[in-house]
Amino acid sequence: MRRLAVLLCSAALVVSCSSADDSASDASIISTSTTETSAAERPFEVFAPSSYSPDAPMPLVVLLHGFGASGAIQEAYFRLEPLAEQRGFLFVHPDGTINALGKRFWNATDACCGFSSTVDDSAYLMSLIEQVQAQFNVDPKRIYLVGHSNGGFMSYRMACEHADTIAAIVSLAGATYLDTDECDPTEPVSVLQIHGTADDTIAFDGGSILGNEFPGALATVTSWAAYNECTGDAIDLPTPLDLEGSIDGDESTATQFAGCPAGGATELWTIPGGSHIPGPSPTFSAEIIDFLFDHPKP
Repeated sequence: MRRLAVLLCSAALVVSCSSADDSASDASIISTSTTETSAAERPFEVFAPSSYSPDAPMPLVVLLHGFGASGAIQEAYFRLEPLAEQRGFLFVHPDGTINALGKRFWNATDACCGFSSTVDDSAYLMSLIEQVQAQFNVDPKRIYLVGHSNGGFMSYRMACEHADTIAAIVSLAGATYLDTDECDPTEPVSVLQIHGTADDTIAFDGGSILGNEFPGALATVTSWAAYNECTGDAIDLPTPLDLEGSIDGDESTATQFAGCPAGGATELWTIPGGSHIPGPSPTFSAEIIDFLFDHPKP
């Protein structure tokens, strides 16, 4: 009941859920932890906006960092927490495991970036989601993932393995499995791939990492259009997007597959000349949240 009392409060403080302190404190960021048998314990924080009420279900957004980064670094780039407060969603940005080189990673697809690791990050992230669900009133139709690079690869793995839980994902400069047989989602998941054409780390047209191949951006969404059983072709949408802050105007294009079922929208946003870490425009993160919120589970 101590944690429940903490969750009902609303001031912006960081509270450690330590067994040594049974007092209830005002908080909108709750520290907790999850342990997976093949990974070290990795604590995480849940940001609850001031509008949160245990009587009303709220969306959950999980942000997954790139290789060598961290949840905090990725949040400094995406700036989703202010949007969580403005738009009303629960927000978590966890950390991957640290490898022998001191780099944090997610053991996602065969291409990126566990490199023989046995850490089961799919189970870890499901455990995280379940812990948040146990402490907060999470809308089961609006559980979303956003990932950059290695985090994008991990978002695709989660969509493959937990399609019954994940409503939609956004991958910036990530990719799905090259071998389509490696992914067998049980139901549609809405997918948005964002990729720069000048990405020299995870190439727009595909490539390999240490000899492990990954598909390009268009091939990635084409695979997911098939998984989602979309019946139409890819269509270029007429309205451009402003995603790259260093380029004046609306520079990016959107491609959408037609005939996708409810809960299975499949899109590619292409940033011409965009790098692996594009300079986000003022509306970049809001566009991501708009896509997610437009695509709950049916």
